[in-house]
Amino acid sequence: MSEQEIRVPELGGAESVEIVGVLVSVGDSVNAEDPLLELESDKATVELPAPAAGKITRLDVKEGDSLKEGDLVGMMETAEGGGASDGEEAQGDEASSGTSPAQDEEQSADQGSEETAAGEAETSGGEQEIHVPELGGAESVEIVGVLVSVGDSVNAEDPLLELESDKATVEMPSPATGKITRLDVKEGDTLKEGDVVGMLEVAGGGSGAAASGGQEQKAGSKEQAPESEQQGTPVGASPARDNTKSEAPSQSAASGTAAKPETPDTPSGKLVHAGPAVRRIAREFGADLQQIQGSGPKGRILKEDVQTWVRNQLQSGGSAPAGGGAGIPEVPLPDFSQFGDVERQSMTKIQRLTAQGMHRSWLNVPHVTQFEKADITDLEAFRKDHKAEGEKRGVKMTLLPFLMKACAHALTTYPQFNVSLDMANEQIIQKHYCHIGIAVDTPNGLVVPVIRDVDQKSIWQLAEEAQELAGKARDKKLTNNDMSGACFTITSLGGIGGTAFTPIVNSPEVAILGASKASMEPFWDGAQFQPRLMLPLSLSYDHRAINGADAARFTTLLSRVLGDLRELLM
Repeated sequence: MSEQEIRVPELGGAESVEIVGVLVSVGDSVNAEDPLLELESDKATVELPAPAAGKITRLDVKEGDSLKEGDLVGMMETAEGGGASDGEEAQGDEASSGTSPAQDEEQSADQGSEETAAGEAETSGGEQEIHVPELGGAESVEIVGVLVSVGDSVNAEDPLLELESDKATVEMPSPATGKITRLDVKEGDTLKEGDVVGMLEVAGGGSGAAASGGQEQKAGSKEQAPESEQQGTPVGASPARDNTKSEAPSQSAASGTAAKPETPDTPSGKLVHAGPAVRRIAREFGADLQQIQGSGPKGRILKEDVQTWVRNQLQSGGSAPAGGGAGIPEVPLPDFSQFGDVERQSMTKIQRLTAQGMHRSWLNVPHVTQFEKADITDLEAFRKDHKAEGEKRGVKMTLLPFLMKACAHALTTYPQFNVSLDMANEQIIQKHYCHIGIAVDTPNGLVVPVIRDVDQKSIWQLAEEAQELAGKARDKKLTNNDMSGACFTITSLGGIGGTAFTPIVNSPEVAILGASKASMEPFWDGAQFQPRLMLPLSLSYDHRAINGADAARFTTLLSRVLGDLRELLM
């Protein structure tokens, strides 16, 4: 066994890169080309590959560090003879063909000629053909996008074409750094493995060496090498590779840019098999690659796997990732202290849960809001007439119990509002009970206690329970049972103000009623204008479960019941 340094390879023009992910720990065993770090420059996010197979014995970096070419990342213990050429290549002591650690005898015999070819390419560059690499099992692919033109300068691993097979859409990378001198294909063409795409004038330097070595390997000993060591990048397996990783000295022609595949059922905490482009998409979606099973060659995670996972999470009501999700990137925050004094405060648990729940519901539910006004002039007079009795009972009679009773009546009349959707199984869950949540504003945030069997209780019972639960909410004494099981939610801003608002559905419910501040308005009775107390109502609903006509019927019934409580007797 021998120890070898792990250093930052050539950065393809970037002065420095930031570590956005440390993918291994001290003691981990890795194979050659397994990703160790995830690096981000101002142009791309890439992976730093292991220079050889072995065990990580030291890591000198952490997430957030900035690295330059040649910086020491850590140390690894390699097997005798295994990966020695990679180590020498990284340190610049000897030129090698860049073949992977597991060499068979035929590859070793050709090493000298490959070294010569690599050395010539380093000094002279030259023109080389651009071939379609291994297609990861697909017989052919269609060109759905040509990303470069003749005369364009490209770096190694820059995308040249966008290809589509029957399973995935991927990008074909440039084999080296240089200038496009010829393109023989166009959008719509069909390609097979090995087809000539065009010509590339290779720039002198390391990229040319790698490319030359790759051509020698492909021409000579590809047939004898194990599949994981064959030259070329499987198109279906390594989309959108960036030049930073491709410039690594350990990135040999024999192993190409493909990292060693992991099995589809990679255990949690272990390395996952996915390229930088896929990892970038996963970050944008807030997807956990550890939970995604790859459908690519040997379990590699493709873009489509990430998209399918996110779609399933949304359909099943899975929790939204913090800060972003569903393809929505985080909003970058400036340094507010440059504008004045600031203070940071941790969110309370209620605030965190509310933010996550509202974010999840907004992303999952197609919201529509129906507005209506209810004439509560007579209802308000009735409520005030019973104020004295309420004081005797020790209950404050507010508008809320009447709203709850009216909503229970409407839910019974229109049961399509008393459902939840199971999109994963494409089923509607009809509820035969009537529990209503009431949103309560507390100093610590918004909570929604639930009153059960509203349709079976009197106005006095509802008023008493609402008062009791509101008190428990303000004293932070609500239990999980107090806040679970609601079919429908009411949120009222009447005591604060406002004319209308659009409340967010409290998923998995399918509707929520908002009540704003009532105000006196002139109402035409057919002969003259009369002052009437009008209550603005806002019904937000899930358009997957409820159509607009039913929403209008629901709010019309609410308005009618609140305008004349005798409707409840019908």
